[in-house]
Amino acid sequence: MENIGYYNGKTGPIETMTIPMNDRAVYFGDGVYDATYAANNVIFKMEDHINRFYSSCEKLRIRLDITPEKLEGILQECVGRVNGANCFFVYWQATRGTGMRNHAFPENGSANLLVTVSASPMRAISRKYKLITVEDTRFFHCDIKTINLIPSVMASQQAKEAGCDEAVFHRGSIVTECAHSNVSILKGGVFRTAPLSSLILPGTARKHLIALAGQNGIPVDETAFTLEELMAADEVIVHSSGTLCNAASEIDGIPVGGKDPETLHILQKAVVKEFEDYTGASFADCAE
Repeated sequence: MENIGYYNGKTGPIETMTIPMNDRAVYFGDGVYDATYAANNVIFKMEDHINRFYSSCEKLRIRLDITPEKLEGILQECVGRVNGANCFFVYWQATRGTGMRNHAFPENGSANLLVTVSASPMRAISRKYKLITVEDTRFFHCDIKTINLIPSVMASQQAKEAGCDEAVFHRGSIVTECAHSNVSILKGGVFRTAPLSSLILPGTARKHLIALAGQNGIPVDETAFTLEELMAADEVIVHSSGTLCNAASEIDGIPVGGKDPETLHILQKAVVKEFEDYTGASFADCAE
């Protein structure tokens, strides 16, 4: 099949799958999720995503009664049942369980597990992004990958209506992250990215870009930067599981970046090689 849905042991095409009305995701968005891509039947950086997923569950006190190894097996089984494309988006979420609507946790409840796998290309590494800036009005638990994503949804729609690809959040003058990506900059040959805190998601692409920068002799500076510094950066880089290391060409209609293509290309080459070494797949066949 071309896509698959999984819910508490039941599987089928996504279009035919249903969930109970009393799943707490419906009333409260009471759950967490993670996601990555699979190519050549290999789930990219699965261990990093599984670890972050269980960390999110722990922070929200969601009791997931399966081991990480069991979850990995479920995800791998779902990936193995889809076909018809070179690259697949793998998504999974755990909600606090099922029960009549009540703000307090259900007694003796256990998590519901939902998985989807569907054909979806990654972003070509050469694609330049157009960005807008949006005041960050989200709550103070952005490090938890919760399914409460309304501010990100609204910012993404605002970007779409402006003819742009992503929205950059900021709190006052300080840049945090994007609506569904992290954002970093190159300045003076240094890879600069916001420090981990409750205000940003600990992105897996961010983690690996930091490591790859170090391996290639590019200094890393994990300190906050401002909107002014963002606009004046040599390069602005958007990164996520599906957008590994893409440069931005404009922000709020103003041209940005393009001043350090050499360092940018070093990072892009390194991240593509890492993906291909890990999956055994050609990145060019997975992206558009």
